[in-house]
Amino acid sequence: MPARELQEQLNALREQLDKNPPLSESERENLHELMQQIEDKIQLESMTQDASLSDGVNLAVERFELNHPAIAVTLRNIVQTLGNIGI
Repeated sequence: MPARELQEQLNALREQLDKNPPLSESERENLHELMQQIEDKIQLESMTQDASLSDGVNLAVERFELNHPAIAVTLRNIVQTLGNIGI
């Protein structure tokens, strides 16, 4: 089930953040906000198109790509899963 896969990817991202990578407070806050938005979507099980969520995650990928590649890979997986479930 894609929602379960998305939740697993969020858990992986949460674990990466728990390792305290060198992120600024605003970067960390931005990621937590994105994670909360994704969690809200999962809880609502809304399968409607929401480009703003995907766009936000894509922007985060670009932001973290150079300095935090592991986080960027996880975020890319989240974007892919969001697309697979129609969000």
